[in-house]
Amino acid sequence: MSDLHSAGRESANSRLDTNVPHTARIWNYWLGGKDNFAADREVGDRVKDIFPVVIELARADRLFLGRAVHHLVAEAGIRQFLDIGTGLPTQDNTHQVAQRVAPAARIVYVDNDPLVLVHARALLTSSPEGATDYIDADLHDPGTILRRAADTLNFSEPVAIMLLGVMHFINDDDELQQIIDRLLAAVPSGSYVAVANTTTAVNGEATAEAVRVWNIDAQPKLKLRTPERIAEFFTGLQVVEPGWVSCSRWRPEPQDDGSLPVEVDQWCGIVRKP
Repeated sequence: MSDLHSAGRESANSRLDTNVPHTARIWNYWLGGKDNFAADREVGDRVKDIFPVVIELARADRLFLGRAVHHLVAEAGIRQFLDIGTGLPTQDNTHQVAQRVAPAARIVYVDNDPLVLVHARALLTSSPEGATDYIDADLHDPGTILRRAADTLNFSEPVAIMLLGVMHFINDDDELQQIIDRLLAAVPSGSYVAVANTTTAVNGEATAEAVRVWNIDAQPKLKLRTPERIAEFFTGLQVVEPGWVSCSRWRPEPQDDGSLPVEVDQWCGIVRKP
């Protein structure tokens, strides 16, 4: 291990508080992962007890990531990704999906959870032709993200910005709009943004109650937004078909019985900068 990676691991460990439940680790627990602690499982179980479909929501969000990345590489021709709020490594991470189609694809991951940093080396396994990097940073600071991502990405060429399950942790709408505008200003025409954000469009009060329980102990706090409000943040951009829909309904894989997947309260969409 390099001195840089050793220093990063030691710094992350010094910031890791296993008694404070954190979104990346709770999500990891719901997806069947092992990188979580008792505090994370306690909150995860409380939410799951009152909102059992949260497991399907987490899976639908993860499957959307794979379909979105594949579309962006195979159909839109994107070769660069800025994945903000990546969470803990699991199967079919952004770089794995992208580089299966285009081995020269370049990916930068961004997260601010210390445990994610500890596991960053698992994300830094790129194809020989491409590149993968990890930035320990916060969506609240897009300037730092863009400055450090420029070491790996060429911002004169189109970039896909991945904002999956992270916008709802910015509680102030004006701040979130400023962040989105700052990110979009840094990328050229032909770039994309993939979005997923929690709503109450499907399960209504059940989702709202689950979020209330989440916000008692978990960090960071989550803000619900309507599908219409989510879309408003990207006014003026071109919306890729099928538009703003439940994650489970964005170009889903065919089911055995031919039916559509059940909708979940994680709304998503992909937009293109003209």
